[in-house]
Amino acid sequence: MKDSKQNKDWNSMKADNWSRQQDGEEYTSALHQRTEELYQVPDATPDENGVVELPVIVLRDIVVFPHMVSPIFVVPGANLLAIQEAQYNFETMIALVQRDPDVEEPLPEDLLTIGVEIAVGRLLNMPDGNNSALIQGRRRVEVLEFTQTDPFYRVRARVLEEPTEVTRQTEALMRTARDLFERCVQLDRSLPDEAHLYSLNIQEPGWLADMVDTALSLPFKERQDLLMMLDPIERLKRTNWLLAQELDVLQLEDEIQTRVQSEVDHTQREFYLREQLKAIQTELGEADIWTRELNELRTKIQEAKLPEEVSAQALKEVERLLQMPAMAPEVGMIRTYLDWILDLPWVTETEDNLDVRHAAKVLEQYHYGLSKAKDRVLEYIAVRSLKPKRARQPILCFVGPPGTGKTSLGRSIAEALGRKFVRLSLGGVRDEAEIRGHRRTYIGALPGRILQTMKRAGTINPLFMLDEIDKLGADFRGDPAAALLEVLDPEQNFAFSDHYIEMPYDLSKVMFITTANSLGSIPPALLDRMEVLEFPGYIEEEKLEISRRFLIPRQIEESGLSDEKVIFEDGALRKIIREYTYEAGVRNLEREIGRMYRKVARLKSEKKHYPSRLTPATVEKFLGPPDFFMTEAERQDEVGLATAMAWTENGGEIMPVEVLILEGKGNLQITGQIGDVMQESAHAALSYLKSRSSEFQLDPEIYEQLDVHIHIPEGAIPKDGPSAGITIASALISAFTNRKVYKEVGMTGEITLRGKILPVGGVREKVLSAHRAGLKTILLPARNMKDLVDIPKKVLTDLKIIPVEHMDEVIGIALYPPQDEPPRWKRQKEEAAEEEE
Repeated sequence: MKDSKQNKDWNSMKADNWSRQQDGEEYTSALHQRTEELYQVPDATPDENGVVELPVIVLRDIVVFPHMVSPIFVVPGANLLAIQEAQYNFETMIALVQRDPDVEEPLPEDLLTIGVEIAVGRLLNMPDGNNSALIQGRRRVEVLEFTQTDPFYRVRARVLEEPTEVTRQTEALMRTARDLFERCVQLDRSLPDEAHLYSLNIQEPGWLADMVDTALSLPFKERQDLLMMLDPIERLKRTNWLLAQELDVLQLEDEIQTRVQSEVDHTQREFYLREQLKAIQTELGEADIWTRELNELRTKIQEAKLPEEVSAQALKEVERLLQMPAMAPEVGMIRTYLDWILDLPWVTETEDNLDVRHAAKVLEQYHYGLSKAKDRVLEYIAVRSLKPKRARQPILCFVGPPGTGKTSLGRSIAEALGRKFVRLSLGGVRDEAEIRGHRRTYIGALPGRILQTMKRAGTINPLFMLDEIDKLGADFRGDPAAALLEVLDPEQNFAFSDHYIEMPYDLSKVMFITTANSLGSIPPALLDRMEVLEFPGYIEEEKLEISRRFLIPRQIEESGLSDEKVIFEDGALRKIIREYTYEAGVRNLEREIGRMYRKVARLKSEKKHYPSRLTPATVEKFLGPPDFFMTEAERQDEVGLATAMAWTENGGEIMPVEVLILEGKGNLQITGQIGDVMQESAHAALSYLKSRSSEFQLDPEIYEQLDVHIHIPEGAIPKDGPSAGITIASALISAFTNRKVYKEVGMTGEITLRGKILPVGGVREKVLSAHRAGLKTILLPARNMKDLVDIPKKVLTDLKIIPVEHMDEVIGIALYPPQDEPPRWKRQKEEAAEEEE
């Protein structure tokens, strides 16, 4: 064997260092025994050409250098068979390294041509079914040819002898390597001190390079290159370069560790001194409640999850408190300020439930109708579920009459999303400080109601409902609507500024929903920041369905009749809707239903007979005479009487328009609480009639001899808008031409001086009111036909809806054909003329 006693000592030291990482003295003893076994395997004897033939063990991701000992793991296969063959013949093997460790079944060309003759120790069985063994490198060899490929490789290889002569240059290189290696050992805790001592006793340059390369943690490719370097001097130069690089890294790590340790020591020293100070103060009786309270406050701020800027400001205020006497006037203000900072949610948020089906189910469970608002919410959830790069929270504005479910829909949206729901009523708010808060310099200053509500929510992403935004006021104390501009602007509200907190607060994760009854009083700048969703009010069919699903079950439970079967007939519900409530929502409807059930509950509690079915007759008996009477279609066709369709906040109505022609001086009188716009429509209709006098066979001078009185009944109710223009024109033409108007025809539309018909609003409510009143034919502006999408199919089936674009079409449909009999005003004038003669 060529291994010297020195090699044996180093290998024992390496094995001992490896064994120290294991547990138990028995394992260490066994490992020493396995190391000794390696030295009993003799080197292969080369032939006269210096060639040996040995079995091959293929190393996938490790490189073994000569004179070094290393553990390997052997899986069943070619390597295991080769080892068993070598141990049976008591011979060494040749270790060849794969060029690419990812190749599963390497071919001869996948292996390096330079290998190492190795001795393999006894195989040990592992718990996972594999084996482990120790191997010891002996010398480098060069593969000449593969003599066997199955079931394992055998090769013929030439032994490569390295020169051992040491020149002055070589000695300098070796000294440099030992010095660099010594410094690496001192800085790297993973290298044992014995490694440097062993390097001092190596006198061969190649051996020294291999020993250092084994000790360093080098990349696999670098180890392959070092194995292939046959010149020991070149290999030692490369090793010195690698040692210099490793030393630079180790020195940098040492500097960082020293700096960190210094900071830790300083912190520990400061903590120790503070603890000593506390103990001394306690002994002297100086650790008062005030100091303890401030220390607890500082700890609470440090432990709270606050943004860096907020935490720094809070700690700065604590330091101010430490400098003040406990009874200073400003102490209370600072303490309140710090309490607000700690109570506000800065980073706490709830996780959104982005299941669109779940949200649709929740919204449908609690609300009927309101399809546009529901669709918008489901669109938002769907977009969020796709995880866009920049997710913006919508700013929605629900606009509609009272009782249409605006606030309750917001609560349902919060439940569908899994967010906290908070509500702030803005009705009657006139002070800007109510939104932005007061400056801390004022006594009793507090944050604005926005941050107060966020504190109540407890999360940074609640659903925030701003109720009655159209009821905001403004006076000398500022305009709160202007203060809301920053709150409801996605481009600004990520850094909302409250006068009290005086630090940016992130409102960008809040989903704001505002409610209003009308848009007229909302400032344009504020309205522009919101997405408006209109709640048009419920039609009779929707009120019936809402009553069945929600109102009746709720009132049964509230009245204590949940165990009784008291059936509410549809006819009774319709009677309440038509004659006892006059609203767009269902709030009064629920009250009347509750009154009905309370009457039943009283009869039951008095042990009297109570009805099990609530019929229309029961409604009048329990609720008394009707409060409202629904306008019905006219009984017969008349001259000068046309039926208009009107929109009100409480739904649609039909509205008769009466025209009476009197002898006079050409005056036009309009009565019935008419607004300016409707008066202008009447003037436009009369001007259109005058412009078409020849077609209607009217004397143009007759208008100067007659007065026209236009009246719209229910004079106590204000009316305005241009949509009655064609109705007024039809009534005027009917009165002047003595042509009757069909009683089952209703109409709506704005008229121009040229007789063109322009579109109007509220078509859905108008058409439903006409159907309810018994009209059969509806005249709509042609451009309003698109608004029929939201009308129930039954209504569209029962009505004949005709689009019109010009007044000529209206006259041909709504008025009787021309009659030979002259109008009444003309007959009266002729009779008066005959009497004078």
